Parts: sequence; C-alpha cells; structure tokens
Amino acid sequence: MKTSLLLKSTLALALATPLLASAESQLITGAGSAVARLDFRVIVPRVLFLGVGTGAAAATPATNATIDTVTFDYTTNPAAVGTGAAAGAITGNVVPVRVVGNNGQVSLTAATTGALTNGTADTIPWSEITATSSLAALPSPVIPATGTGAGSNVTLSSGTKITDRSANWTFSYANTAVVAPGTYGTTNGRVTYTASMP
Repeated sequence: MKTSLLLKSTLALALATPLLASAESQLITGAGSAVARLDFRVIVPRVLFLGVGTGAAAATPATNATIDTVTFDYTTNPAAVGTGAAAGAITGNVVPVRVVGNNGQVSLTAATTGALTNGTADTIPWSEITATSSLAALPSPVIPATGTGAGSNVTLSSGTKITDRSANWTFSYANTAVVAPGTYGTTNGRVTYTASMP
C-alpha cells in the first residue's frame, strides 16, 4: 500500500512539473563553476495619452473625466465689447497639455459642432478663439468653424518612435465684433481634441 501511494505521488509530481516555472541548473563535482541561465522579457503595449486641462497635470498619465472651461467675461468692462480689448475677467485660459505616445508620429486635431451660441440664433465664430503654445514641439491645432480641422504634428521626443511633450496653451478671444448679449458657449461651446498615432 505504501508503494502504491509513493508511486501515485511520484506520478502526480511528474505530471505537474511542466506547469511550474523552472530555471536552468547545473551540478558540478570537483573544481569549476556552476552556471544557470535565466531569460527576461518586458512586454510594453502601444500607449497613447492626451491630456488637455486638469488631466494633463498628473505626474502619471491616467484617465480623468474633468472637462475644464475657459471663460472670457466682459461684465466688468462692457465698453470693451467689440474693440479687440481683453476681457475684464479671464478664467482658465492657460491650459496645460500633455501628449505621450510610443509608436511614432502623433497628430492632433480639434473638432467643433458649429459656432458658439447663446441659446438663440446669435453666434460667435470659432475663428475668434485662438491658442498659442509655450512649446513649438506641441502646437495647438486650429479650431475649425465646424467639423474636424486640419491636424498638427507633435514633434517626436527623440529620433525614435517616442513622444512625451508637455506645454501650456494660452487661449485668446479676438473680440473683433459687437455681439448680442448672453453667455456664448451654452450651445456648441466645446472643442474636442483628438490625438492619433499609427
């Protein structure tokens, strides 16, 4: 009976051995060195990250659902409306941006669904809103009147496939025309930025 139990245990161990991770081994008797080798692998997935606003500020790229708002408020200097002068109160117009990619050229586009409106037929065209970047290697794409605009390429961080760029985009409102009162952007006030990579 003991022999049968020992035989079954040995057979179970032999069948399970291929399932276990094992490293090489070498037994040497006498003088000399024993050698055992171990192989390593690092598996890296294709990664693409775009952060515009709050999501760009994190040290480690991660999904963040916060959608920030840039506001140009003329209530404190209404005489400047339509003169090209800056708004009396500007909130959030300096926006941090970060792009990380590991598979070649990253291109950015901006998309809108039409002119900013105040909930009525009054509009402000997107051509009145522009952005400048603190880093030429991470340019802000032009905001189109409607639909998806032309892409702008982010400069690779090295001569390889890697991109890791951070900048601040500063948005401006041209204020070139007198428009009807209201809060514009209550409809069609969102720009959607998209990063694409091969």
